[in-house]
Amino acid sequence: MKNIFKIAIVLFVVCFAQNVKSQSSSVTLSGTLTDQVSKETMPFVNLVLKNAKDSAFVGGTISNENGVFKFDNIKPANYFISISFIGYNSIEKSVYVGNSSEFLNLGTIELTESVQSLGEVTITAKQSEINGKMDKKTYAVEDNISQSGGSVLQAMENLPGVTVQDNKVQLRGSDKIIILIDGKQSALTGYGSQSGLDNIPASSIERIEIINNPSSKYDANGNAGIINVILKKESKDGFNGKIGLSTGVGALWIKQNSLPNVRKQYQVTPKINPSISLNYRKNKVNAFFQLDNLYTETLNKNEFVTRTYTDGSVINQQTVRNRNTNFLTSKAGIDWFINDNNQFTISGMFGSEKIIDNGDQPFFNANNTERLRLWQFLEDELKTTIAGNMNFQHKFKEPGRVLNTGFNYTFHREDERYFFTNTLPTFTGEESFKLLSDEHVGDFNLDYIQPLKYGKLETGIKMRVRTIPTNMQFFPSANSPLDTNAGGQATYNELIPALYGNYSFDSKKWEGEAGLRAEYVKLNYQVNPNHNTYKSDGYDYFQPFPNLRLGYKINDKNKLVAFYNRRVDRPNEVDIRIFPKYDDAEIIKVGNPSLAPQFTNSVELSLKHRIKDGFWYTSAYSKFANGTITRISTTVDTTNLIYAIFQNAGKSNSTGVESVLSQDVSDFFTYNVGLNVYYNQIDAFTVNNLYPVAHTFSTDRQTAISGNLKLNTSFHFKKDFDAQLTAIYLAPDIIPQGRIASRFSLNIGLKKTIQKGKGEIFFNASDLLNTMFIKQTIDGNNFSYTSSNFYETQVFRIGYNYKF
Repeated sequence: MKNIFKIAIVLFVVCFAQNVKSQSSSVTLSGTLTDQVSKETMPFVNLVLKNAKDSAFVGGTISNENGVFKFDNIKPANYFISISFIGYNSIEKSVYVGNSSEFLNLGTIELTESVQSLGEVTITAKQSEINGKMDKKTYAVEDNISQSGGSVLQAMENLPGVTVQDNKVQLRGSDKIIILIDGKQSALTGYGSQSGLDNIPASSIERIEIINNPSSKYDANGNAGIINVILKKESKDGFNGKIGLSTGVGALWIKQNSLPNVRKQYQVTPKINPSISLNYRKNKVNAFFQLDNLYTETLNKNEFVTRTYTDGSVINQQTVRNRNTNFLTSKAGIDWFINDNNQFTISGMFGSEKIIDNGDQPFFNANNTERLRLWQFLEDELKTTIAGNMNFQHKFKEPGRVLNTGFNYTFHREDERYFFTNTLPTFTGEESFKLLSDEHVGDFNLDYIQPLKYGKLETGIKMRVRTIPTNMQFFPSANSPLDTNAGGQATYNELIPALYGNYSFDSKKWEGEAGLRAEYVKLNYQVNPNHNTYKSDGYDYFQPFPNLRLGYKINDKNKLVAFYNRRVDRPNEVDIRIFPKYDDAEIIKVGNPSLAPQFTNSVELSLKHRIKDGFWYTSAYSKFANGTITRISTTVDTTNLIYAIFQNAGKSNSTGVESVLSQDVSDFFTYNVGLNVYYNQIDAFTVNNLYPVAHTFSTDRQTAISGNLKLNTSFHFKKDFDAQLTAIYLAPDIIPQGRIASRFSLNIGLKKTIQKGKGEIFFNASDLLNTMFIKQTIDGNNFSYTSSNFYETQVFRIGYNYKF
């Protein structure tokens, strides 16, 4: 029955979706003209491009001294190209512009006294928000009025197919995503699991790209896809830039009152975000600089947990975490245009994230009449990131034929100090620990693009060397609950060489892409030999990661595209980190050095239908994972402590439908609706946990039907005044060992353009009705618990931006 249901979902096509700002096509058509007899190149030959539909003039050019010609900025359509020169017969043949490559090389065209057949040609271009290949969606951050002035994470909440849970982005229900910054992985956002998105200012971002089916040129990590965050960077001549300032407040009222004698929850929390972006270009040099600072006070956590054990005991607990964060990010660099064919770029990035957490965690009996324990904490953490990039690009004489090479180095330090006061009925102890982690990452890449007559060929190599030495030191009291023998040093070493090739083609009816990435990974995790549980471990593999895309153009309004992808989720360093984490005194998180990679195969079938002033896009997809990575929560003794440990839980799968409907109804009103419905299944599994002592856990198969619905409406009033309303509904879903309840939020935004288009002021409200909270249920081996987190979600902001 379940298989029938999956097949029905795959075959079922529904509508709904998201509207964003479209991108301009930028296609270059080129070739070389020669004399058929002498084989000499022919300069100064006249070429004219006309629209096949109405013979309208599109562009004209002449071949240069080397016989090379090119047409720039050609949009997808059918054309005629005419070639004429005194003493030679003219040529006129059809030319088709498709969707697979930004450049097309027609090769060598020979002119003789007889007509030389040029034949049909395919050229491709970038398309709108959901591009012509339907493998990427692009969203301009400035259009997201209801989240202006917030973080990158908040800006992503409005995007179709995207959900946010536990400060992590999910695509189609999965958080196994790679976050890129300007096309490269960065310690700012994590090389494996996501991090830091809630503290990167959206003011520093130009646009966000979502790639559900990455080609082989991208790292194979991340089964749910890739999110590419593009930072702002101007290239206009002279001096120009942008300055901005936004401020706001959150947590205007209490969602849920605290248990007795708990510290006051943060209320009316301030936020401020000044930003500046500068650019200067003159002759062959373009210099750019960007600086953003985001300061926030936040009720980061206000979670109520009720734990029920099989012996009948019940424990109620609350965690109040008041957080102060200051995130400074800066980027500067120089583009040197050596000549028309060569460009060298050097840039650097500095990020500093300071986090101060103050919190209480009381534990009570079932009716809250007796306090069993009070765990008070102060976290002082400083994260520092320094990155340097060098890139060289060589453009061959043939347009679109490019060689890129680059080297990136990143240093990321995590300096974390925790101080605890552990108050029990019989004594009070002062505890602390210090964690120091230094991450060093070196990336080298070499990429080559060769335009072809009906597409393009891409190939390249990549090498990554990554090492992360960590040191955990515990400073216990006389009766400490800390596991001091689980500290010490550990070192994470990763080596990844990879080679890829990707071929794409295009014709009037068919288009496609086939790629293969061969990747070798060697991971070695060296553990302190005195650790009480874990030993040194690691893994290595050599695996192929193919990708396929095949599209059929039914007619001018309809296009069908099929995808296949094989990807991997490699455990990140924090997933295998051997040190227990005590941000929760009785639900303790620990890594697992024996964690293995998760491999996923995915298939997808997408349809895009053009309607008047809009489009309808829908996609049916299935993902099949082996070695599913997840946390498993268990108890092992009479202390009632719960240990949450990463494990490979066996097989899982997800089948669903994502759909987008977008339309500009009038100059005044546009709307878009996004719907994602999916079926999740985690097969029955048994795992062996080693920490703190060896024990086994088994669970039955879990299934759920879930999804999300997003509505965006935009209103364009007179005198450059715009408004946006966004409604988000997230359906109940399964999580490891349990379920998460439904969630809902409403966001609004207003924007007024002033100062002759150079300035703008905005106001917005996130979670206007203050309805968003997270409720989860977890079932363990001899316990179950329910948690409800009433953390801060409602924020009101006002801001000003000025371009010059």
